[in-house]
Amino acid sequence: MFFYLSHLTHYASFFNLFRYLTFRSIGALMSSFFIVFYIGKPFIRLMKRVQKGGQPIRLDGPETHLLYKKNTPTMGGGMLLLGFSGSVMLWCDWSNPYVWLVAFTFLSLSLLGSWDDILKIVYQNSAGLSGKKKLVFQGAIGILGAIGVSFALRHMNVATETLLNGVYLPFFKNLVIELGWIYPFWAALVVTGASNAVNLTDGLDGLAIGPVMVTCIVLGIFAYVSGHSVFSIYLKIPYVPMTGELSVCCAALLGSGLGFLWYNAPPAMIIMGDMGALALGGTLAAIALFIKQELLLGIVGGIFVIETVSVMIQVAYFKHTKRRIFLMAPLHHHFEKRGWSESTIVMRFWIISCLLGIASLTALKIR
Repeated sequence: MFFYLSHLTHYASFFNLFRYLTFRSIGALMSSFFIVFYIGKPFIRLMKRVQKGGQPIRLDGPETHLLYKKNTPTMGGGMLLLGFSGSVMLWCDWSNPYVWLVAFTFLSLSLLGSWDDILKIVYQNSAGLSGKKKLVFQGAIGILGAIGVSFALRHMNVATETLLNGVYLPFFKNLVIELGWIYPFWAALVVTGASNAVNLTDGLDGLAIGPVMVTCIVLGIFAYVSGHSVFSIYLKIPYVPMTGELSVCCAALLGSGLGFLWYNAPPAMIIMGDMGALALGGTLAAIALFIKQELLLGIVGGIFVIETVSVMIQVAYFKHTKRRIFLMAPLHHHFEKRGWSESTIVMRFWIISCLLGIASLTALKIR
């Protein structure tokens, strides 16, 4: 909305500010933060009245969860959805196809996650929606995103086979793996994996949202550079026209995350739930795919990767030996079982996430 004020520059040069990505990114960050901050308390009160018991707690989980997290309302992803969508509507250029694709990804995964959360609340069971149904919907969203990007690039007459179907390796100048017709399925795998990885990490107050915000910052910087022909050529990273607008989307996600953290900080007043976790992970994956940095996402989002791998190792090892490597998976529960306090686990995971974010930024220059 505000972007279109830039068309009034012939009346006053001040309106030219709304053309700049940096200015609109700051505006998007601040707007999304205050939207979430101001709706937070009434939203939490509404969720408490509607849910009457909050999200069911796993009976096989850490004992402290049954004591301290019981009756905490879930579906905090609704706050993130309102903050993100409101900010994007205000500050993004809606003629940009990538904005539509990101908005579609966030909204569709939010709906999928809310379906899962509602089933858990109604039946008071932590199982929720079946894993197969989640995977089908997540995969479909990833494939649709890949098709949408292909259509957008062809429409802009900048489509090359490498740009359409290539997977770029970070820290290398010209090393690209072309997947051809397999690429949409690769996109589905990335969206599905990231979406579920954030969901697995969302087990402690504030744990998932910290690494999500670090990832938003890194992807926002890469989006800005990828959409700038001069910067991208100088830094030897893929130039993808019009993806600079995704830096505004990343800023909106970051601001929403900060606003949500205000209420999710220990002890949490509300839980993100699948509605938030699935949407955040899938949207970050979509942005990474659009700017051709999906492998870099695995580095900056290393916390999500570690948490997911810990579950995979635990399940595979138990099936073969009937024994466990970790006291409990995902990994943050293992440390809980070892006696680490929740705040210690969260802060240390955040520290690791920040270090991974800094390491990822070196990919701008090391090639």
